[in-house]
Amino acid sequence: MESVPNIAKTATMIAAAPVTAPAEGLQCALPARRARPGLPVLVLSQHVEQLYARELLADGNGGIGYLLKDRVFDADQFIDAVRRVAAGGTAMDPQVISQLLSRRSRDESMGGLTPREREVMELVAQGRSNTAIAAQLVITERAIAKHTSNIFGKLGLPPSDDDNRRVLAVLAYLDRG
Repeated sequence: MESVPNIAKTATMIAAAPVTAPAEGLQCALPARRARPGLPVLVLSQHVEQLYARELLADGNGGIGYLLKDRVFDADQFIDAVRRVAAGGTAMDPQVISQLLSRRSRDESMGGLTPREREVMELVAQGRSNTAIAAQLVITERAIAKHTSNIFGKLGLPPSDDDNRRVLAVLAYLDRG
């Protein structure tokens, strides 16, 4: 992985690793992110590599994205994902989330969440904002704020100046999922 030092040194906004084998980009992104904590990483891959994806998500510092090449349909969608990740946000393909969750029964481990809270949590895990979630579910932003507050409580995530509860909730959702 001779490109790892180059990514860690030269990337100023976002790292995009070339992928010639299914896990190669992630194998490159993880050490680059360790060398430069908070480095925004957007993975564009043909496949979901669960082990590496979980490790990348577990870091919790800086923007993270994981998109599947065959599901990025237009330039605007891709540019939006790049901007979100560069700004410290998340851009996750719904299929990536589904595959990460498929290892366990979500209903058993997230049984404390209502069906609506699970819907909201899935959209949060995709990196959607409260505004986007409200629009998709055709409810108010205030209702989304209430649902996320309930989710944080049920997952044992108290308010904190040091932690991003949305990221921690997504990690708990994926871990328990």
